[in-house]
Amino acid sequence: MAHLITLIPGDGIGPEVADATVRAVDATGADIEWERVEAGLRALAEQGQLIPDEVFASLEMTRVGLKGPTATPIGGGHQSINVALRKKLGLYTNFRPVRMLPGLKTRFQDLALDLAIFRENTEDLYSGLEHEVVPGVVESLKIITRKASTKIARSAFEWSRRESRKKVVAIHKANIMKLSDGLFLKCCRDVASLFPEIAYSELIVDNACMQLVMRPETFDVLVLPNLYGDIISDLTAGLVGGLPIAATTTPSSRPSTAPRPISRASVWQTRPR
Repeated sequence: MAHLITLIPGDGIGPEVADATVRAVDATGADIEWERVEAGLRALAEQGQLIPDEVFASLEMTRVGLKGPTATPIGGGHQSINVALRKKLGLYTNFRPVRMLPGLKTRFQDLALDLAIFRENTEDLYSGLEHEVVPGVVESLKIITRKASTKIARSAFEWSRRESRKKVVAIHKANIMKLSDGLFLKCCRDVASLFPEIAYSELIVDNACMQLVMRPETFDVLVLPNLYGDIISDLTAGLVGGLPIAATTTPSSRPSTAPRPISRASVWQTRPR
């Protein structure tokens, strides 16, 4: 029986990337039936909506999707399609395994890198809550909740236990953002106490970036709020050869087996933003 999967080609190079990924998946011999739906600028031009209702209807039915990149205007314009999908579908975990592939020439090719990034995917500054206080002064709200922070921490620790990982490090800036990042850390500590066999530590985000470049082999599993997770997941992808090398699944999944959904739907992205 064929597995039905939603295919969202996206904008720009999206259709090309998505079609190439479909060919690669089909070449494995997996019995896949792709249901193609449009989201992004093409959908806006043809149907008058950035994310037509049929996208959500398809994902509700298939519960798994393959998505190409979609255009996000800089400094104005419409909201990110990815952010809208994550909020609507409750896709709170962005999971990225980062491994050095054999034979791939990179600056760190002599290191057996094997990291895992758990990025909270629905709030933080990516909530998109901004307004102009007075002319020339803009305020952007950083949203951190106990619920979302606990869920992402639990995802990281449960996966670490299942995969026999040894260390989880929480990345933060709680020395400056004492309430918001402080709450994130408190939730991580509470969850860490339930997994005594896994070593838990914390790193300020700027120090974490330096350590990842200097000695990436010392890291195992990282758990982060949304913004830091976006930046560091791209940084770690660069260690092993770039974004095409580091796959991303949303929400979390077993990297060595089929995705195991932990929320209403799963959206696989061929390139995350």
